[in-house]
Amino acid sequence: MMRRVAIVEVALSPAGESADNYLDQVYRVCREVLDKAGITREDVGTVVSASSDVFHGGVSCANAYYWDSGAAFLKNGTRQDGESLLAFSYAVMRILTGHYDTALVLGLCKGSENPDNDMITHFFTDPFYQRPLGLNETVAAGLQMRAYLEHSGTTEEQCARVVVKNLGNALRNPNAHRKGRLDVDTVLRSPKVMDPLKELECAPKSEGFVALLLASEDKAKKLTKRPVWFRGFGSSMDFFYLGDRDMGSGVLAQAAKRAYDMAGIRDPVKEIHVAEVTEPYAFQELLWYEGLGFCGPGEGGKFLDTGATAPEGSLPVNPSGGVLAANPYVSRGLCRLAEVTLQIRGQAGERQVDREVETGLAHGTHGFAGQFHAVAVVGA
Repeated sequence: MMRRVAIVEVALSPAGESADNYLDQVYRVCREVLDKAGITREDVGTVVSASSDVFHGGVSCANAYYWDSGAAFLKNGTRQDGESLLAFSYAVMRILTGHYDTALVLGLCKGSENPDNDMITHFFTDPFYQRPLGLNETVAAGLQMRAYLEHSGTTEEQCARVVVKNLGNALRNPNAHRKGRLDVDTVLRSPKVMDPLKELECAPKSEGFVALLLASEDKAKKLTKRPVWFRGFGSSMDFFYLGDRDMGSGVLAQAAKRAYDMAGIRDPVKEIHVAEVTEPYAFQELLWYEGLGFCGPGEGGKFLDTGATAPEGSLPVNPSGGVLAANPYVSRGLCRLAEVTLQIRGQAGERQVDREVETGLAHGTHGFAGQFHAVAVVGA
């Protein structure tokens, strides 16, 4: 019988700009998660971090720079550079091998010291065909949004309602970077960034340090009375060149199916009780509803309009405010998982949803227009 793996504790830092030293911020989330579990650094079996040294970090080799402050000195560990939910899956697999009983998972991004995200994502392109065009993540998102609106019949007003919902949710999240009571007209009147994208429909550039302590079943039961169990994971990568891809359907459905099959989920709308999705652009939340099987193709806007994804709805999505409220580029997927964990444990404070949460979904994406997707399902 396969071992079970649980999330034992989580720690999150505020997403707003901080003058604190990077290493101090890493240390704080690690110290917090270990103190909550009642263990020391010596009790950690292995460490897996999600960070970026070249673009989003810019300091030496990333894991060499922060390894000691991340409780990983002289520990067997590794680093993942991309969608941070992969770091979670790597840590789960390390425990499943039987070689480790505990694993510390870190997501690290000091956005206040990084270049603009679009300047960084410009270098995602190949240097011969796409880079001379000025292609970056927001340009790709503008193209994707236009195609989505035209093919699905979704309206710009429905996309703006995602902003209203998520930034309103963020008012109850002390860690959020951006929050506010907005109306649809305010969103639609915000400056155009890349037609048809408006400024308020684009995520900010935020900080984000997150730590999760994982443990095997026997160890988890000794460390906490409220373990959150790993149930399923799936990921999928689309073609590199935008011209080779269907930016409407994409590969999220494939990643979701793998996670659902592993978790035994047959009807996600009924069996998922809360979801945190990575929506760097407001319209993408509607598109991700469809890829995750919450509604049919082209029905994301209508699903939002039902109120199902509100905190008091049948399937709350992004009660934390999501990435529109806090966008630590490298660690945002792990932040989604930490938020889901808090919801399942009933520890989300003012942002706790109005229903019992036994099963939650965390989603992360990386690359232009959702090139890569990862989905994790966890439960009580």
